Amino acid sequence: MKLISDYFGCMVFDDKVMKSKLSADIYKSLRRTIEHGRSLDLSVANAVASAMKDWAVALGATHYTHWFQPMTGITAEKHDSFISPDNGRVIMEFSGKELVRGEPDASSFPSGGLRATFEARGYTAWDATSYAFIKDGVLCIPTAFCSYAGDALDKKTPLLRSMEAINRQAMRVVKLFGNEDVTSIKTTVGPEQEYFLVDKDLFLKRKDLVYTGRTLFGAKPPKGQELDDHYFGVIKPRVQAFMKQLNEELWKLGVLAKTEHNEAAPAQHELAPVYATMNIAADHNQLTMELMQKIAKEHNLVCLLHEKPFEGVNGSGKHNNWSISTNTGVNLLEPGDTPYENAQFLLFLCAVIKAVDEYQDLLRISVATAGNDHRLGAHEAPPAVVSIFLGTELTDILEAIENDVPYGAKEKELLRVGVHTMPKFPKDTTDRNRTSPFAFTGNKFEFRMLGSAASVSGPNTVINTAVAEALKQFADTLEGAENFEVALHDLIKETVTKHKRIIFNGNGYDDAWLEEAKKRGLLNLRTTPDALPYYLKKKNVDLFTAHKVYTEREMRSRYDILMENYCKLINIEGRTMADMAIKEILPAVSEYSRSLCDTILAKRNVCEQIDISFEKDLMQKISPLLAKAYETALTLESELDKAHTVTDVTNRAVYYKDHVLPQMKTLRGYADALEGLVSDKAWPFPTYGDLLFGV
Repeated sequence: MKLISDYFGCMVFDDKVMKSKLSADIYKSLRRTIEHGRSLDLSVANAVASAMKDWAVALGATHYTHWFQPMTGITAEKHDSFISPDNGRVIMEFSGKELVRGEPDASSFPSGGLRATFEARGYTAWDATSYAFIKDGVLCIPTAFCSYAGDALDKKTPLLRSMEAINRQAMRVVKLFGNEDVTSIKTTVGPEQEYFLVDKDLFLKRKDLVYTGRTLFGAKPPKGQELDDHYFGVIKPRVQAFMKQLNEELWKLGVLAKTEHNEAAPAQHELAPVYATMNIAADHNQLTMELMQKIAKEHNLVCLLHEKPFEGVNGSGKHNNWSISTNTGVNLLEPGDTPYENAQFLLFLCAVIKAVDEYQDLLRISVATAGNDHRLGAHEAPPAVVSIFLGTELTDILEAIENDVPYGAKEKELLRVGVHTMPKFPKDTTDRNRTSPFAFTGNKFEFRMLGSAASVSGPNTVINTAVAEALKQFADTLEGAENFEVALHDLIKETVTKHKRIIFNGNGYDDAWLEEAKKRGLLNLRTTPDALPYYLKKKNVDLFTAHKVYTEREMRSRYDILMENYCKLINIEGRTMADMAIKEILPAVSEYSRSLCDTILAKRNVCEQIDISFEKDLMQKISPLLAKAYETALTLESELDKAHTVTDVTNRAVYYKDHVLPQMKTLRGYADALEGLVSDKAWPFPTYGDLLFGV
């Protein structure tokens, strides 16, 4: 049996491989590029490309691709072979120019008006900080993707810009605390990935799963997740075989897949990795989702990454564990033992509190999708109201600082930031709050609103930039202070006073919290069309443009892309629903009704006294539901046609929300009621019971 350590990262052109394949001078030059963002000399690029090609070919690769993340939410790749003609034969070549820059056709990717369809040119640029890897015999080079004019057409470019922004501002702050050995600040993330596995044969019998990734119809089975017997339960052999192969393939690609288990709902599971630098973690999560779907098919399974594939059981999220660290290994969200360590921790903590409060709308927008709208606010995921959970002890410490009072019975004098050592703050001082959208969990923040299919790049771009702005304002204040310790204490006190409304340690599912949040002035943006218009508010445009994360032009393009995507998804779901109702459900129910009538007539022909109450009662229940379902299906089709005529994308999204979705909900209600009346044999596609318990 092979040891994991023997093959972990074997398909990655990582630091160990680079050091062995490159000359000392070339290696040092490349490391300078990776660590400090310096430009790469063409001669160095050529040497790296040659070594990378030789390594990849030796492992069976025949092609290379610039692997990027367009605004579609999935990855993209165009394969080019290494072959080059040589006197009637071929040689294997790969140049530095080909490594550093590619030119894929950009015309068919979403651009939100950044380019016309006839303008095909787009460029990919190597992200040297994320290692190249081999997947399916292809050398994959992680890249950014931009237009001919330099506009970002992808999700990675803004993420890299936001990482630079928070590095700049965080460096200013840590220098104030005397950390002269620190040369860079990195944000890290560990995204926990939830997903469902269903039998492939059953999946293919349902148009809704095939076309939309979720079930548009489905009556609740007799058993769901009520007994909590699936969560952390014994993993079924078929699922275990899938997980084993998934782990092995991820480990080969250097992905630190760590924890796997059954989740709360039947057929639901989770995979969690070890933390990584943010852009690498984003690449790894995209690889994880891709491999989950690919490997599932090899086990005659289908991996569902939709946020809400089944009504009545938990949907799937992606918990985004965010932290910030120095290059010397210090986690800036880890309380220390000395006054200055405590003060530094409290200042970075306050930066996050301030950022989340001031840009709560952007955080909500960063997770806004048609699918996630079904999940947020249900008793399985955080509410649509953004708040921060800190736990009782840390909240009490901040309140003591705010009110200039001793901290509980543990301090006999006022707690002065930067002067006193805080009472020892253990990593886990309180129970986890699973209802909080943004929870502090000891040395990191867990942003729990992401849907399972989401790229982590968008939400982390928002977090990085918002925190960078808070740190900038802090640095501006403290750099010019006459008395650093007094200014620091006053700044933390002022920040807590201004932004404490965002702190909530209670039950996010409680209706009373929604009322309380409204009184505090917190936003409750329940749907994507409610949330997205906030994206272009002046304060948000100013934030991103000031830190050079987005231009205003790039922001407007993303607004259009997100709104268009919402409209297209609802349209696909609505069309699929009407099609399934009219072509499958209604004919099946009608045929079942005919068989009931035939049974009634046959019984009466035998004997007038034979009891037909069952058939008669069933017909009386089915008949009006059938008529109403048909009428609603026609109305749904009409509303979909009307929505298509609304030219303004914002108004069209609102029309889908207000007119199409209610008809879909009504049609589902009738269809699910009919499913409960019709025999299993007569129902035209697999039921929830089949799907959730069929693996």
